[in-house]
This record gives sequence, structure tokens and C-alpha cells, in this order.
Amino acid sequence: MVYSSALPPNKLILGIDPGTQVMGYGLIEVTGSKVKVVQYGVIHLKSYSNHAIKLKKIFDRMIQLIDEYLPDELAIESPFFGVNVQSMLKLGRAQGVAIAAALSRDIPYVEYAPKKVKQSVTGNGNASKEQVASMLVQILKIEPDPKMFDATDALSVALCHHYQKGNNAKSGAKSWKGFLTENPDRIAAK
Repeated sequence: MVYSSALPPNKLILGIDPGTQVMGYGLIEVTGSKVKVVQYGVIHLKSYSNHAIKLKKIFDRMIQLIDEYLPDELAIESPFFGVNVQSMLKLGRAQGVAIAAALSRDIPYVEYAPKKVKQSVTGNGNASKEQVASMLVQILKIEPDPKMFDATDALSVALCHHYQKGNNAKSGAKSWKGFLTENPDRIAAK
């Protein structure tokens, strides 16, 4: 038997909590069973009244994060049904722009329902933002900050993805190249 002293490969997971007022992001590094926070923060969008400008800002910041950190995978919270259909549509667009940014860099993505994320991190699918943040303070050894709930939500999406290891999630196309390989009939002839 041959033993290797090499460390297991690491994986960088970018978690996103989509929003049109504040969008949270969190990047974790997983090495074996160890999880380390690399970066987390928020994208403030409230000052932009034009929805198209908000979407452009989301796309640009996503590209910056991806190019700077080179994540292996994107984990994103799926939109939830709310009373206001217009808000839900705007949230879906914000999510779509974040996914498009990842796909433009050939980064696979996975969506997770909000209840699934909360369940995997706290054990309670109906946990509050405060409860999620409190659990992340314990698990990831981050400083508590009530102004960063969207960022801790994004970290929880990344952590959920790590815990799931891709199981029980609605997976998106791995990349444009992968999509075209799997769907050659979708290529238009010139």
C-alpha cells in the first residue's frame, strides 16, 4: 500500500443570497472536512433606482469576485414565492444575472431552496436570519455583525452546498461548453 502525505485538494465555493436592494456573497474554502471563510460581504444596490443598472452592477461585481477568487462552484439561493409578484420577478432576474456571470466563466452552479439552506445549517427550515448568523458564528468562527445578515445568508448557501455535496439540489448546467456538448441539437447552423 502506498501512502501519500499530500493534502486533499481544496474547493472554493461561492455562495450567493440574491437581492435587488442588497445582495450577499460568501466564499468558503473546503479542504477535506475543514471549512474556512475566505471572504464575505454585500453588494449595496438601494441607491440605484433603475433596475437595469442594478442588474449590471450585480453582473460586474460577480465577474470581479469570480476573476479575483476563481471559485470552483457557485451555490445560489433560489427565489421564493412571495405575495408581491413584481418583487419575485426582480429577485429572479438578480439570481439569473449572478448565474449568467458564473456560466460566462464556465463555473457550475447549484440552486438551493431557502428552507433547505436553513435546515442544513441550523436544523430548522424556518430559522430566522439571526439564528442562521448565530450558527455560522459558531461553525465558521466569524464575528457577529447584524449589518451583514445578507452576507451570512450567502455563507450559509455555500455551507449548505458543501454539506449536500451536490445531493438533493436542483443542479444547473455545468457550463456553456457542457451544455452544448449535452445538447448538440440546440446549436444553430450558420
